[in-house]
Amino acid sequence: MPLSENEQRLLEQIERALVEDDPKFASTVRSTNPRTYLLRRVRRSGGLFLLGLVVLVVGVVINQGPLTVALGILGFVTMLFAALRGAADLRRMSGRGQESGRRPPGARGRPSSGGKTRQSRSSSFMERVEERWRRRWEDNS
Repeated sequence: MPLSENEQRLLEQIERALVEDDPKFASTVRSTNPRTYLLRRVRRSGGLFLLGLVVLVVGVVINQGPLTVALGILGFVTMLFAALRGAADLRRMSGRGQESGRRPPGARGRPSSGGKTRQSRSSSFMERVEERWRRRWEDNS
């Protein structure tokens, strides 16, 4: 949702006050690229995934009964966590995880047959159901 003119004006006043109070901090915030931060998180997730893989393999190689099971579970959970976190960060880097109004409604997902997305198909389905309901209601009156 876009900001109103009043909200934009207030935001600009706050920004000017921040620049006047602490110009070094303001320049640091302006120069920071969120993609760099997300890329760093993806790299850390990759490292964590490899660590989980090593723990899993060590657990299999040790073959000491309960210790093997514990290390296997720990390695698997670590790998799962790292994969989910990395995938979420990659999705946010590509812009798919954001619903901040950058894309028009119904633009998410791949087009299916007929070029319609899942959301537009469901909305047209609901429109048809509502129309049928109105016709039935009018016929009974």
